[in-house]
Amino acid sequence: MKVSILLPTYNERENIGILIPLIDSVLRGEGIEYEIIVIDDNSPDGTAEEALKLSSRYNVKVLKRPGRLGLSSAIHDGVRYSSGEVIVVMDADLQHPPGYIPMLLKRIGECDIVVASRYIPGGRSEGFPLVRRIVSRGSILLAHLIVPGTRRVRDAVSGFFAAKRSVLSRWRLLEPYGYKVLVEILGELQDVKVCEEPIVFKNREKGSSKLTVKVILSYIKTIYRLNPRVFLGYVLLTLTIVLLLSIILLAI
Repeated sequence: MKVSILLPTYNERENIGILIPLIDSVLRGEGIEYEIIVIDDNSPDGTAEEALKLSSRYNVKVLKRPGRLGLSSAIHDGVRYSSGEVIVVMDADLQHPPGYIPMLLKRIGECDIVVASRYIPGGRSEGFPLVRRIVSRGSILLAHLIVPGTRRVRDAVSGFFAAKRSVLSRWRLLEPYGYKVLVEILGELQDVKVCEEPIVFKNREKGSSKLTVKVILSYIKTIYRLNPRVFLGYVLLTLTIVLLLSIILLAI
């Protein structure tokens, strides 16, 4: 079984030089045939160039794109560019330890998608501020409310998962500039079997977080596009509640 590891990157030069040797060490130790696909959105810090240097020692391919075109489209391009029977998606910032990859692969025979989860027994996040934890939980709650397919897992916004190529080849890219690919996949492919493996998710040590207002708004747009009728229903309900509360407060 050949495995393709997809690493979407933007300004991860410091981390990519550490991560690729770690992935190689873990997978070679398990006797797993692999390829690493670095999908770089024209990082000004030289991430793509650093990955190309490593390709002389490791099985690394670099797909350099002309600009910041979104995480979802990066992974979609990576799937088409890769050749593995199983595809592993993970961040390049060292928050997703490569040591968990064999655990995900061991369950791919019984499941179509295996999600590395922070929110099942044995999983947790370490070193994250309260605001980040609230945003994470809130994002999952929103997905569960609006997109029925995400209710199959506790960590629907995980960026670390393994999937069969036959499954991802059916994924129709909905929001190119989206940042929560798993929500898209689970929302569209509701007939696939999904399971979760616990992971200890750690805060990044180098580089800066990619969580911005733009990312949050993009996520809300993705949720809307997956189920616009229910999304608008919740918006209307919320506005109605706010209006009623305002009337009550003014009447007191």
